[in-house]
Formats: sequence, structure tokens, C-alpha cells
Amino acid sequence: MTADFHGKVALVTGASRGIGLAIAAELARGGAAVTISSRKPEQVEAAAEQLRAEVSGARVLGIPANTGRDEDRAEVVRRTVDELGRLDVLINNTGINPTFGPLADADLNAVRKIFDVNVVGALGFVQLALKAWMAEHGGSIVNIASVAGLRSSGVLAAYGASKAALIRLTEELAWQLGPGVRVNAVAPAVVKTKFAEMLYTDHEEQAANAYPMKRLGEPVDVARMVAFLASDDASWITGETVRIDGGMLATGSLG
Repeated sequence: MTADFHGKVALVTGASRGIGLAIAAELARGGAAVTISSRKPEQVEAAAEQLRAEVSGARVLGIPANTGRDEDRAEVVRRTVDELGRLDVLINNTGINPTFGPLADADLNAVRKIFDVNVVGALGFVQLALKAWMAEHGGSIVNIASVAGLRSSGVLAAYGASKAALIRLTEELAWQLGPGVRVNAVAPAVVKTKFAEMLYTDHEEQAANAYPMKRLGEPVDVARMVAFLASDDASWITGETVRIDGGMLATGSLG
């Protein structure tokens, strides 16, 4: 059952494809007016048109933006409130991972960029959403973390460290912003998106067999949980990080 978001406005970052786009669609199906942002203008517009086509009557605002840029974040929040009238739900979905491998050999500039987008950028959106609407009117925030933020993965070391920081950020904000604003997170394992292709391309069956559920995640698996956490159905849940991993962490490893 789709959660009810009628009369509400949601902002989903990094939403031109994959998990972000699936979340935006789920919120729109629930009745929310939705702003989606992503770096490339043509991809944002294409995603907005797709949402309008998929969800009858959906109000969708597509805004090109780089989550790592202060001025871009400010423009997204300003336009959302100006053009859609409010901002009730913030989904911090943007995530980057330009470096792989051991931290001892990691390019520090790449590590800085990961933290600047995945952690500082998310906090920047929270601060702007609070000032623009949520501090006075309340709201719900969901951060998209990762199982790599809950357990060491080796190859995703810097990315995982940034997602661990995002999980801690979620808890701190939940404590500081209650009762008016709830803040939660989800931690997906491998979901079949372009972002995660290198983790399963050419060996999907082998990768899936490591999961108790014997399949990889789909974007909608994450979207449905995010919509629940963002909705009034989760009104007494805050500071929580929900694993969406097909049972992977129950096996004691990340595959």
C-alpha cells in the first residue's frame, strides 16, 4: 500500500535514475509534488518527463544541481519552496564513489570529494530545508546510506566510511531536530542500478547467490521503505537505519 503524501512536497536528490528516481515515483504515486535534482540537465528533464508520464497528474519539478556545490543546493531548495509552496520531505539520495581499493593507497582528493558530496552535501540540504520550511512546519528526512557503512567491505572503503558518517549524522540530527522533524536512513546492499554495475555485471547469478533471498535488490525495494519512513505511518520512528540487504549482513559478510 502506497503511503499518503497528498498535500505534501518532497525533494529527492540524485534522482535522474536508479534508486532516486524510484523513490520520487513512489512519493508521487502517494500524492506528493516532487522536486528531483541531479547534475546533468538533460537527464533531469528526461526523468521529470518520465515521472509525469508514469504517474497521472504528478507535479514534478526537475532542477539540475551538483550536491557538492553550496549555491546549487540553495537554488534547489529555494525553487522548491517558491514553485511548489512548501518542503515536507527531504530524501538525501546523492552518492558518489570515484575511488576503490585500500584506504592506504587512496587518492585524498577523491576521498575529500566523496565526503563533501555524500556527507557535507547531505547536511547542507538538511540545513537549507530547515531554514526554508521544516524548522517552523516540521517534516521528515531520509538519508540513503549503505551496508558498506555498517560493515567493512575493503574495495568500497572510502565510500563505506562516508556512509558510516551519514548514519551517525542521521542519529545526531534525529536527536537534535525532534519532535518536529524526523530523520532516518536506509542502508541498501547491492541494488541493480548503473551506479552499482561493476559489483555484479557479468556475474549477477553468482553475486545473487551470496544473498539469502537469492537475488539482488531492485530500486523499488528501497523506494518502498523510504516512502514508509518518510510518511506519517512512521511517526514514532526517528534515528533509525534500516538495512535493505536481502539478508546479506545476516550471513556475516558483505559477499
